Amino acid sequence: MGVYYENIPESMIKWALDQKVFWVSTAPLSGNGHVNVSPKGGPYFGIPDNKTFWYIDLTGSGNETISHLLEPGNGRITIMFNAFDGPPRILRFWGKGRVLENGTPAFDEIVAREKIQLIPGVRSVIVVDIHQVGSSCGFSVPLYDFKEFRTTLNDHFARKEERYLQGNEKESMDRYWAYKNAWSMDGLPGMPRGLVAAKKYSVEPIKKMVGPLAPKNGVGTRAELHISYIVIAFLVLLVALLAATHPAFQYFSAQQSIQEIMLQVRSMSGGSPSAIGLPD
Repeated sequence: MGVYYENIPESMIKWALDQKVFWVSTAPLSGNGHVNVSPKGGPYFGIPDNKTFWYIDLTGSGNETISHLLEPGNGRITIMFNAFDGPPRILRFWGKGRVLENGTPAFDEIVAREKIQLIPGVRSVIVVDIHQVGSSCGFSVPLYDFKEFRTTLNDHFARKEERYLQGNEKESMDRYWAYKNAWSMDGLPGMPRGLVAAKKYSVEPIKKMVGPLAPKNGVGTRAELHISYIVIAFLVLLVALLAATHPAFQYFSAQQSIQEIMLQVRSMSGGSPSAIGLPD
């Protein structure tokens, strides 16, 4: 049975912090955009109070969450936890997300305040300002035994950072972010730092969608002008031109004016044509 709260219940905070994995879901504002769901694992999140949730955003090949949160008027985000052992439970946080990008004062401030242990490949800290919490049964969630965290991603970026520090400029995180994290799959802008690096180093972004429906970067799903709107605008313009120039339309317009005048005459008791405002 579902129960809803405005804040995270105190009894659920420790339970959430003990979980080994959670899911993040975001979406662009456009109905043509793609909903994104990402798994997040490891001890890289925190709950400083009953209205706030944060997690470390590690570098990956995609950056949908960042793009959706930075989209003007958007920022919607949902966090979901599942109980894979012990009593069943599903816990969701709904709220607005903020992207605190690596290298910004806001990033440095939260890292210091929350005592966040940084590792190679951290691109931001995502902060969720929660406005609704939901707990449900989770009776159908299967039971799993936790074995260990994967270190593949961490090891990869640790080696990448080592090669960069040894003088290999091509291994810089900025170049990686420019290549894979500057744009979303729907063509929305991604990491601001990646966008800047793309121009600075002339990095061509990776192609994230294929086929005829793949959007162009910088034309996102909201800004894309659908062909049907172009056709409608053309037809409206054509009708306006005909009405102004074609004799048939001018005759129709004159007839319409006469009909309007006659209606005014009928509606006036004892009215006379001199009392009617004739068109110029």
